Amino acid sequence: MKYGIRGLMVAAAIGFGLSGAAHAQQFINVLTGGTSGVYYPLGVGLSQIYSKAIPEAKSSVQSTKASVENLNLLQAGRGEIAFTLGDALSDAWKGNAEVGFKAPLDKLRGIAAIYPNYIQIIASAQSGIKTLADLKGKRVSVGAPRSGTELNARAVFKAAGLSYQDLGKVEYLPFGESVELIKNRQLDATLQSAGLGVASIRDLATSVKIVVVPVPADVIAKIGDPAYQAMTIPAGTYEGQDAAVPTTAVNNFLVSHSGVSDEIAYKMTKALFDNLDQMVSAHSAAKSIRLDKALAGMPLPLHPGAEKFYREKGILK
Repeated sequence: MKYGIRGLMVAAAIGFGLSGAAHAQQFINVLTGGTSGVYYPLGVGLSQIYSKAIPEAKSSVQSTKASVENLNLLQAGRGEIAFTLGDALSDAWKGNAEVGFKAPLDKLRGIAAIYPNYIQIIASAQSGIKTLADLKGKRVSVGAPRSGTELNARAVFKAAGLSYQDLGKVEYLPFGESVELIKNRQLDATLQSAGLGVASIRDLATSVKIVVVPVPADVIAKIGDPAYQAMTIPAGTYEGQDAAVPTTAVNNFLVSHSGVSDEIAYKMTKALFDNLDQMVSAHSAAKSIRLDKALAGMPLPLHPGAEKFYREKGILK
């Protein structure tokens, strides 16, 4: 034989070692959003939780353009868990090409409903904008292209009888960049879909006088999507905001995919709910994450690993 018995044994041992190492190394890449939004700090918190609770897995965080990109990355196996808005998730599961899903993303699997994203339309006081109708002819940022935020902007504006053509200028920018342009008087308003108290709007409110633009109940009804719920931005959420403002909100979800093992999905779900205090420390939006609401509005099948956790907790019978 060309290699001899000893050579074959050494080769087999090396091969076994490599395959064993490859099998042992697990990765949990947490897909988030822009660094000035809420997904990113929560993703950092979640990754830190996973590093301690799932030591056999190497955990990392990736900043992305949020919902639509995250879901397409999951379908391609380029991430293990992701944050997404509920309406984008529903569109992904159905395969809505207009939104950015060329075919149904059939590998996606649910982990948990987490907290509501409030649609927060913020204008500089100097712009004179007080209502949705006042946005006509103004310079407005609607979020990164085809992000969950931008999908929300399309839905709200359409229900209010506005199109992008009615606006003076449309910018497709992340939260932080939108705020900087308003500070520099290069932009009049920004629509940001995020948890209450998002850092970008807090930053803006301390720099210029702002107006929080209401989204009335009749506009929410015209959206015609049960994912959009009537909510209120409480007075004092941002500096200079003296009154509560009605708006709409869409729930956020954590999602995985069918290529993630049941064991890892189970551990990811359990670690989240075992460490909610750490998630709240990462961002106050996590105060809304509750085990008894974890399955509310889930628009796709659960990952079997998550399902096992919810059965153990009595959430699923």
